Amino acid sequence: MAREYKCNTANETLEWINAIINFIKPYKFFIEAHVVNFFKDRQWEVVDEDWMDCLRNENVENLLLIPSGVVHKHWPESLNKFLLTSRHLSLTRVQADLQKVFAGCKMTELDKVLAQGMNAKKKHEIEALAGVISLVAQGVEADTIVDVGAGQGYLSQVLSFQHQHSVYAIDASSHHGRVTDARAERIRKHYAANIRKSRSKERDLRIPQTVTCRVLSANILKNLSDSILKKDNNSLNRPRESIVEEPQTASCPSSGSSCNSTLVLAGLHACGDLSVTMLRTFLECEEVKAVVSIGCCYNLISEEDHGVVDHHCGFPLSRDLKCSDFRLGKNARDLACQSAERWRSLGKAAGVNNFELHAFRAAFQMVLFQYYPETLMSSLAIGRQGKALRRQQQWKVLESSLNAEELADSSTCYNKGSRLHIDCSKSDQDKGSVVHKISVDKDENSIQGNRFALFIEYCQYGLRRLGLSQLQDVELQKIWEKTQPFMELIGPFWSLRAALGPVLETLLLLDRLLYLQEQGSALEVMLIPIFDPVLSPRNVALIAQKISG
Repeated sequence: MAREYKCNTANETLEWINAIINFIKPYKFFIEAHVVNFFKDRQWEVVDEDWMDCLRNENVENLLLIPSGVVHKHWPESLNKFLLTSRHLSLTRVQADLQKVFAGCKMTELDKVLAQGMNAKKKHEIEALAGVISLVAQGVEADTIVDVGAGQGYLSQVLSFQHQHSVYAIDASSHHGRVTDARAERIRKHYAANIRKSRSKERDLRIPQTVTCRVLSANILKNLSDSILKKDNNSLNRPRESIVEEPQTASCPSSGSSCNSTLVLAGLHACGDLSVTMLRTFLECEEVKAVVSIGCCYNLISEEDHGVVDHHCGFPLSRDLKCSDFRLGKNARDLACQSAERWRSLGKAAGVNNFELHAFRAAFQMVLFQYYPETLMSSLAIGRQGKALRRQQQWKVLESSLNAEELADSSTCYNKGSRLHIDCSKSDQDKGSVVHKISVDKDENSIQGNRFALFIEYCQYGLRRLGLSQLQDVELQKIWEKTQPFMELIGPFWSLRAALGPVLETLLLLDRLLYLQEQGSALEVMLIPIFDPVLSPRNVALIAQKISG
């Protein structure tokens, strides 16, 4: 029977962390692999041959369930063990019953005024998180909530208008500050007008104060907290706080300060190191009594080099992990952003499309490797453009009478013999770049030919995005023929690699939890999933508060 891992104490958390580290060590080749090099490095050859032989014939729907740890009896025992262990070592993502976990939490649905401009994901996040933050703030008797990385101020405004807290919204973008102010003023006027019309009891309509500042360190955030605490409470009714570019002082009110106000730091998907900066500030600034943090963008986290201790890096954070000299690397942090729930929610057509885009990108890497080697020395970013191109091509396919079902079925079909006619012409709208019009001879292999045509245009589009012109001797047909026999392996490989994503994210979150647990018994700390993971994959909140004693 699999062991149940817990994280209620520092020792339990460290045991879980060590179990993850020991598990992922043999699969370093998955973690360090960059799928764009799938064909160039023949990455499938490092995977257990029985796994690939089994999965190459598996249907797309089952491949999409691999990151969730779903196994099948006819799969190799070692493969099932890998997936079950991965699932077992990952934090649960099922949304918690917040009413049970947080007694008295007000999960009020947003009215149309407050919800204006929010999509379903944002509305779901704000309703849940605002209720939790409000309850935490009440529990520590905080005077003010500081929304770190506030964006356009949705969370700040709900905390102000609906939950009646004084709020400061901090963001690096002055544009976001202006948007927050304008939106908050419109909301205030709407509520004020309704109060007058209904002749109901007047209430204080607090507007969140906006501060523009790039928070690069805990010292900056501590200084901002200091400034906020020293503000006259009456100033909270002013519509706009002065812009702070970068505070010069790193001081925070001492325990003997005459200022008795307290703060709660909150962050909804504070990117990269910003979530870590919030935790450091929480520990270092006495007046910050609680923190509610939901991280995001692990790929942007700074990481210590081997053998070099850097107290400002975002990983590792805990003392025990620092001493272990364990490091993840950029590819592992990228992989931690994968969401098993999002994979599981994809349909067959979307899954086929994703695997095909990976195959096209990896085959295009072969083109660059063979004909444009100097370009590989620079950072390449054409993935999203590739998706845009694919959407355009899907319309072309529809217009040429190939229906969507045929397109999905074509994912397992390949063609080496269809003839392509490529017409190169100039386009004024494309600023002089070459536009290639492709037509495929219709024969019994028209679907396969269409797939090859998409690859041709993907390559031409990619070259244009990179500012490269197509060389006369580029033989895309040969690249296609060389890679085509192995294209069916990229789906299984990418699915198996994605199965490590939830484990790696769990490791990052446990490191943050352990960092707080190492401070002793003066803190109450918890990790809890508070969003629907399909709507919001980064759904685990780290909540900590200081115990008064």
